[in-house]
Parts: sequence; structure tokens; C-alpha cells
Amino acid sequence: MRDILAALIFSRVEQEILSSLNAGKVAGNGAARHAKKHADQTTRAELSNISYHATNPDYDCSVEEAECRLLTFAIQRELLKQNNRGICCFSTTYSNPLLWSHYADQHYGFCAGYSLNRSPVPEIHKVLYGGERFVKTSLIATAILEKDAVAQKKLDENILLRKASAWQYEKEWRVFDHVGLQDSPLLLEEIVFGIRCPDTVVHAVVSALMPREIKFFEMHNVSGSFTLKRSVADLGELKAFFPRTAMSGLEMFGPVSDGE
Repeated sequence: MRDILAALIFSRVEQEILSSLNAGKVAGNGAARHAKKHADQTTRAELSNISYHATNPDYDCSVEEAECRLLTFAIQRELLKQNNRGICCFSTTYSNPLLWSHYADQHYGFCAGYSLNRSPVPEIHKVLYGGERFVKTSLIATAILEKDAVAQKKLDENILLRKASAWQYEKEWRVFDHVGLQDSPLLLEEIVFGIRCPDTVVHAVVSALMPREIKFFEMHNVSGSFTLKRSVADLGELKAFFPRTAMSGLEMFGPVSDGE
């Protein structure tokens, strides 16, 4: 566990320092040596700190057990830091009423539909439901210390793609990238408006996307059931009446004469 934590801390600190130096246009062998030296110092200090705190007499266990717990928490923190990625979530279905309630403001919102019809094809990952929530130390060791690609993929799945089985109805897939604003790797193909989506929102979305080849749909209930279906949105009336211009009093009633 000490070796795992040391490798995680060293890798993170080294990359952070190199990124900072590169941002300041500092590179070369000197920058690399500085990054490695500082990463080594930080790693040694953290391990020494854990060993010291493990001797706390207030712990109701042995020093070895206390150090094991502290190492476990520290490894968890490092894994979370190194997996601080931007995550964008999608579903393979647009007709689940729970999704419309939870993510589209009770049908007042809309659903954006994307495809993978890009070159190269975007990498998208299927969420895994159920299973174990903990991550085995042996898996972390194989991935981090031995740099095994298969183990690293399994580790990523456990950290970034594992959810409770109760969420299976979402049929979720995820795209990972750097945290922050990114260009979309997917191709926007359609918009599906909710049953209660206001006409003003529909008009604004359609107007913004009209120059692109986007299909527009609207949801509706199947009579006598809880089934949701979609149909092609009728935009004719929308184009005729929006944007609306409020009439003034003179426009509505005409001029007022002095005698009245």
C-alpha cells in the first residue's frame, strides 16, 4: 500500500509541476529534474506523516492497522484527484417518463439527441450497474505499479462507471474529457421537446438551430396508457406567430377623440 500511494503521489505532483512550468514556458531537462525532485520530496513527506500519525495512542487498534487505514484513505483521495475528469452523461432512450421528470423539468424541458457519426468515432463508455463498490488493492497495484493496461481499464470502470442497480432505468453512457468547457465530440442530430415545453422555448431553440440539419420532435402520451411517443414537431404555426409583437393602445383601439 505504501508503494501504491507513493506511485500515485509522485505521478500526480510531477505532472502538476510540469504543467505549471510549461504554462510559464519553462521546459527541458532542468524542469524535468525539478519536477521529479519536488515529487519525491512530497511523496516522502506524505508517507512519513502517515507513519507518524499511525502511532497516535488514541487509536483503538495496532499501529499497523492504523497505518493501513490511513494509507487506504490517502489512496482513495489520490485516485479521486487523478480521476477528476469532466463527465457528460447520456441515455439510449428518450421515452422513459422518469428521465423526463428527473432531467427535463417535468416535461417543460427538451431532450437533445446525438449520434456517433464522426471521424474518428467518439469514445463512449457504458455505465455498469450493481456489483461491488470497493476497489481491490491488488487491482490498483497491478494498474499503478505494473502499468497493466487491462487492469487500468478495469480500475477506471470501477471508479468512473459503476452505479447502483436502482439506476438501470437510465440506460446511461458517459463521455470523459478534461474538466471545463469542451467542443462536443458527438454530432447533434435532433431535439425532442417535452409535453409541457413552452412555445417560447421551442421557438428559441428552433431559431438557434435552424441553420443546421437538425430534426425536431415533440413528445405526447399514447391515449389510455402511460406510454410516451414522439412525433415530428409542427413548426408551421410557430413560425407564423413568433416572435409576437405586443399591440399598443392606439394600434388596438385607434385614436381617442377629444369629445369622448
